[in-house]
Amino acid sequence: MSEPHRVAGGHKAAIANPNVSEEAKDHSRQVLQSMEKSGELDYEPGNVDKNPGNVIGGKKAAIHNPRVPEETKDRLRDELAEDGVEVDK
Repeated sequence: MSEPHRVAGGHKAAIANPNVSEEAKDHSRQVLQSMEKSGELDYEPGNVDKNPGNVIGGKKAAIHNPRVPEETKDRLRDELAEDGVEVDK
């Protein structure tokens, strides 16, 4: 069985693609509208299971990224400390 958010993503991409016919775009709009009405796309982002190691790795990477603002890095350091993860400053 396909994942509804991936199906919706494909239809959204088709609507935005200038190489897709207007007929196909109309079909994608109808499918999206049907999915929204049926509740297939209802989800709570906070309930998505995430790999904790990947989350920690992403936070560490952001801390070392020169494009990330210092206040964000400070917040991430605090979050990692709360999780018991040490980070070099």
